[in-house]
Amino acid sequence: MKGGILLAKRRWKGLVIAVLGLVLLSLLVPLVFLLGLHNGFHSSGYTTPQQSSASVGLRIYGRHGTPKIENQSEDDESTHVDDLMQRLEPTFPKDFGENIVVGEAENKTAGFPLLDGLSKERLGVNQSTGVGDLTKKRQSTGVGDLAKTKQSTGVDDLAKTKQSTGVGDLAKTKQSTGVGDLAKTKQSTGVGDLGKKKQSTDVGSTPGATENIRDIDEGEKLCELKFGSYCLWRRNHKEKVNDFTVKKMKDLLYVARAYYPSIAKLPALDKLSHEMKQNIQDFERVLSVTTVDKDLPPLIDQKLPKMEAVIAQAKACRVDCSNVDKKFRQLVDLTEDEATFHMRQSAFLYQLAVQTMPKSHHCLSMRLTVEYFRDPPPDIDQSLAERHLNPDLHHFVIFSSNVLASSAVINSTVTHAKESENQVFHVVTDRQNYFAMKLWFSRNKYIEATVEVLNIEDHKLENNKASTSIHLSLPEEYRVSFLKVDGPPTTEYLSVFSHSHYLLPEIFPSLKKVVVLDDDIIVQRDLSVLWGINMDGKVNGAVQSCSVRLIQLQKLFADKRLDETSCAWMSGLNVIDLVRWREQDISGRYLKLVTEMNSEEAVALRASLLTFQGEVYALDDKWVLSGLGYNYGVDIETVKNARVLHYNGNMKPWLELGIRDYTVIWRKFLNQENQFLSDCNIN
Repeated sequence: MKGGILLAKRRWKGLVIAVLGLVLLSLLVPLVFLLGLHNGFHSSGYTTPQQSSASVGLRIYGRHGTPKIENQSEDDESTHVDDLMQRLEPTFPKDFGENIVVGEAENKTAGFPLLDGLSKERLGVNQSTGVGDLTKKRQSTGVGDLAKTKQSTGVDDLAKTKQSTGVGDLAKTKQSTGVGDLAKTKQSTGVGDLGKKKQSTDVGSTPGATENIRDIDEGEKLCELKFGSYCLWRRNHKEKVNDFTVKKMKDLLYVARAYYPSIAKLPALDKLSHEMKQNIQDFERVLSVTTVDKDLPPLIDQKLPKMEAVIAQAKACRVDCSNVDKKFRQLVDLTEDEATFHMRQSAFLYQLAVQTMPKSHHCLSMRLTVEYFRDPPPDIDQSLAERHLNPDLHHFVIFSSNVLASSAVINSTVTHAKESENQVFHVVTDRQNYFAMKLWFSRNKYIEATVEVLNIEDHKLENNKASTSIHLSLPEEYRVSFLKVDGPPTTEYLSVFSHSHYLLPEIFPSLKKVVVLDDDIIVQRDLSVLWGINMDGKVNGAVQSCSVRLIQLQKLFADKRLDETSCAWMSGLNVIDLVRWREQDISGRYLKLVTEMNSEEAVALRASLLTFQGEVYALDDKWVLSGLGYNYGVDIETVKNARVLHYNGNMKPWLELGIRDYTVIWRKFLNQENQFLSDCNIN
């Protein structure tokens, strides 16, 4: 009996120890998570290392996805924020990159580009500068919770991620529940803000002001380098917020938090310590529910002088300056981490809005599909079928999964055509969108032009095994950023053919020449003259982008020989000679290059540029005006006078985040009176 009692006591004692251990862990784990103790705070002597002025490079990013940056210096962002975002963000490709030495190019890029697209381990290159990454088009499976941060009510809690301290106050994101809506960011003027891009018109401005503006411009360029077109959208959607008093409160709270630990250690200053603690808690309660001045309580004007007086008394006391300095540095680090977190969170929400189909468009696709099976369109007659195969007509090919986008392209083309009866449009889509498109184009007429809808998954191709399924892939878009020695980075946006484009000769075996149109363009002139162009035996007639030369991407192509004069070319409007394509076996050449590529990233970009090297006929630059999906600075008169508008970039005209000045032109080619559009609230 006695032994049983002792055994029960031991079990009870063990249970108590286990409970105490769990309680201790529950207190320490949040502290470790929030303060980043596993990395340690920067010492009081911490200084921010400056990137060498010789650091220049190139970064390439895929069309969709916010890049995950690695190999950066510790002052850029703290590791615990990175870990948090990696757990909460959708999975992106691993970072990879290397330094490459090239000569000075036409765009004045000097030094060695930093290329994101090749693995460091594979190439064995030591890298001393920050490396970006190349991200492919990803589909997010859900937003999820983006770091709902816990707020501590303790005075010494240094990790209040919800409350900004004024110095690093940055974009507080408003999350919308609409599918097509975006996180609208409110930008503060704190130190952590990347700043507005200012243009100085004052001829007599001081050198200091000029340097300030230059620094802001460079900050915007670096933001674009890291987060892409999100920074362009953010800069043009800033909201003026009346929060002067709120910022002042945050500044005072920032200083009070830095002095309080040192004051609390001095027994002689118990009264001041208690008063400071009370003021800090009052400010924290107010700022936890307030972001603008109009929401402040009526008695806040009485609290500000009290806090200022307490801080003045604290500054007059003899305290250990090193402790105060260390506390300030810790707060600065946490504020910078908070700024980085919110920036990356906003960029992720932006990318989510880019990738997500608007609710109204999804409604349209579903209604059209249901209507197709309820009342299927009649079979096409023999005369129309013959037009689809007639090589003497003008054939246009559009790869698209978007009903409205492809409809706008066709409508704008036939509207400006002199002889629409000679035009035949082939819309190549996938099985999911085939029935919706079939019904739409059967019930909507485009003057005298003929429209054929093809399901790419139904085609049996000679070079594909019976078990191999064919999937639709849309044109690939890439963001190429050049880092410079003596200036801010520059960014170019390229769009190239996808894998589906290399099936053209097999999908259309009877055709000799086609014009391939992307579904994000609008035609404003007659295109019939394209069939009269003599391409000198070239395969692909395209507009070139000589701000990006192939020689600048030398390491991207490993040991491949490149023509130093070759420029990158753009999809959007391409004249394709299918006869020469078959003679040169362009598809076979492309498939061979894809097989040889030792990385899945940027295969379309690398293989396409190499495949058509020496096979591109340069169209006049006046044919296509690009950049309407990211560039806010295009003159509206230039837009109106362009022959073809290309909305390449993330801000497509059918999305809520489209650039409003340009989307007006795109919307003119939608039939606003269509019943399906009205039912789905597409206006």
